[in-house]
Amino acid sequence: MNLSRRTFARMGIAGTVAVGAAGLLGLSACSDRPDRPPSRIPVAAIRARSVVLVHGLYADGSSWIDVVPYLQAAGLNVAVVQNPLTTLADAAAETRRVLSQQPGPVVLGGHSWSGTLVSEVGIEPSVSALVYIAARAPDAHEDFPALSKRFPTPPASAGVVVSPDGYDELDEATFLRDFAGGVPADRARALYAVQGRNLSSLPAERTSVAAWRDKPSWYQVSTQDRAINPDLERFLAHRMGAHTIELDTSHVSLITAPEQVARLILAAAGIPQG
Repeated sequence: MNLSRRTFARMGIAGTVAVGAAGLLGLSACSDRPDRPPSRIPVAAIRARSVVLVHGLYADGSSWIDVVPYLQAAGLNVAVVQNPLTTLADAAAETRRVLSQQPGPVVLGGHSWSGTLVSEVGIEPSVSALVYIAARAPDAHEDFPALSKRFPTPPASAGVVVSPDGYDELDEATFLRDFAGGVPADRARALYAVQGRNLSSLPAERTSVAAWRDKPSWYQVSTQDRAINPDLERFLAHRMGAHTIELDTSHVSLITAPEQVARLILAAAGIPQG
């Protein structure tokens, strides 16, 4: 196989990256350069030893359970953060705690809201690459809810229920239809039962930095997403210059397409797929 190469010049990273064919991965890739055929997915120049994964709102760490075995089979150390979903400071502290316990270099990946944590915590020296799975990717100090309003409101937003003590969850019908679309009914109901409840103020908190401005980034867009607008996801991926793929999945691609998500993470970890 002939492998093309791309320099991380914008990110100030020395060297080049090897590129694997998207067709072999079973992925539909979209380039961050419109003049370039969307046929290849880069592999990171730095070989990672570990992966740290963080779940988003209305979920817990078990949402990564189908992705983890693929990464472990490739020889990576994997740790999943149990996001407290209270404040950004709490979530960042827990992510840093888990990150500090892993041998580096480390790929840091987040789903949904936890793209916020990838942007905030990804500046840590041990982090070699960032992966966003149908995720937020805020800029430093950005009002992300205001940015989101530039795009049509996703259907899942209508199903948020606020408890008297100030925590959010999704009602069952919304969770099954708009959050966990494509998941078999029995499992979707189990995921609903274990969903994380977040402090209502959490989604509006702002990051202090944007790690994607300095670290190589990978992004997966879910084209059938009803929790984050897919065009917002495309905007975020393009803005950060991420190596981007699109999957014909709901918001929970890490559950409905775990192998494809894992292969994207492996690319960020510098592990070619053939």
